[in-house]
Amino acid sequence: MNWDDKFSGEEYSYGTEPNDFLRAVAGRIEPGGAVLSLCEGEGRNGVFLAAMGFDVLGVDGSVNGLEKARRLAAARGVELETEVCDLNDFAIAEGKWDAIVSIFGHLPADLRKKINAAIVKGLKPGGVLILEGYTPRQLRYATGGPKDVAMLYEPEELERELAGLDFEIIREVEREIVEGPSHTGKGAVVQILARRKS
Repeated sequence: MNWDDKFSGEEYSYGTEPNDFLRAVAGRIEPGGAVLSLCEGEGRNGVFLAAMGFDVLGVDGSVNGLEKARRLAAARGVELETEVCDLNDFAIAEGKWDAIVSIFGHLPADLRKKINAAIVKGLKPGGVLILEGYTPRQLRYATGGPKDVAMLYEPEELERELAGLDFEIIREVEREIVEGPSHTGKGAVVQILARRKS
């Protein structure tokens, strides 16, 4: 998918409100902490976290997406740092982040494994990963997500790839998702809150 094309219109493809799971667990991040939001898109999650007082860097490959993220941040009166880059070329600084957020950040399997290993090292001791993404069971619904099963999340694979974290939440659920025109309807997802061991 060409994400610049996806994000080229005035409408926010996934809405301007944060992901429900992120909203529910964001209070577990160290107050005022440094947060890295991967696959930030048009800014809904990063802006929400910035409004909570976190120091947020939103990373995405789409120039158009992050331009809209900055506009949303300005409209909400918050500061959001952004960086346009291909995750193949992005180095997650080790031991820097109080939280790393990945909401529907579906990647090719080899890149996902590389990024997940970097996430574990990138978190400070006690830092948390907040992740939600579609499982292969999502393919029975036409409500969003990749059609390539290799880009969907199996909970057991994520547990292996994120070895070194303590999983406070890891669950597979089917839920109604209402996140803009591109994510509306029943979805089959995995939700993770995992903490780097102190």
